[in-house]
Amino acid sequence: MRNRNIIHESKNRLEDLRVDRDLKQEDVAKVLNIHQTTLSKYEKSTSINIPLDILCKLADFYETSTDYILLRTDEIKPYPPKNN
Repeated sequence: MRNRNIIHESKNRLEDLRVDRDLKQEDVAKVLNIHQTTLSKYEKSTSINIPLDILCKLADFYETSTDYILLRTDEIKPYPPKNN
């Protein structure tokens, strides 16, 4: 049951990030090039498999880290850019 709670909380975190920015699901879905209903499923935990490329795009869009979205940290700031 613990994993289910983590999944649910991470999806709520996605919704919180969007709502905090006064964005509609349609706005974010358009940026991600996905359907609004798909984003809704990610936010509401009806789909637990967010593709890695979408997860990374979400983190970039919300200026956070994938670890924040996945509840691996409570630090909302993104990681510093990688130096090449």
